[in-house]
Amino acid sequence: MSEHDESLTYSSAPAAAAAAVLGQCAEFVASLPEGAYARPCETMMGASIGQHLRHSVDHVAAILRGLEDGVIDYDARERGVAIETDREAALRAIAALRARLADLEEDDADREVAVKVMLTSDGRTESLRTTIGRELAFAAHHETHHHAMMTVIAASAGCRAPAGFGVAPSTLNYASASASKA
Repeated sequence: MSEHDESLTYSSAPAAAAAAVLGQCAEFVASLPEGAYARPCETMMGASIGQHLRHSVDHVAAILRGLEDGVIDYDARERGVAIETDREAALRAIAALRARLADLEEDDADREVAVKVMLTSDGRTESLRTTIGRELAFAAHHETHHHAMMTVIAASAGCRAPAGFGVAPSTLNYASASASKA
């Protein structure tokens, strides 16, 4: 299965949205020249495209783990892993997550779970009730935010992101509606 596998179908709009944003990311990452993926960007506090991708992928993976154990913990993630520096590992991780999203059942989006969140740097956490669908919608928007940062990092390396990459759906919708009125 390729990371761009369009034969996958999804049981809910949030799962489809999360998978679509992951697919956009895979296409962007695959288009980057050698060296741009792991290159730190001083403008973005030394972060790389790979580090932002890892963060985005972690969110989707946390949601899928939460489906299994009833608790989503976005802060339980590993840093310094291969997908931060190895494009092929990142593309494999995205493909695996998209396949897992395609395996979700129709009623999974409505499944209630807890999300454990660290709201301050003292390490204390809160547990809030949510649903898998709500968290997938959040992850899709959160990924888009990180794609915008990846676009800045790519530009610092002399690369261009595809049109619309890192732009929120509401912004794209507004631009489209405004253009049709003109």
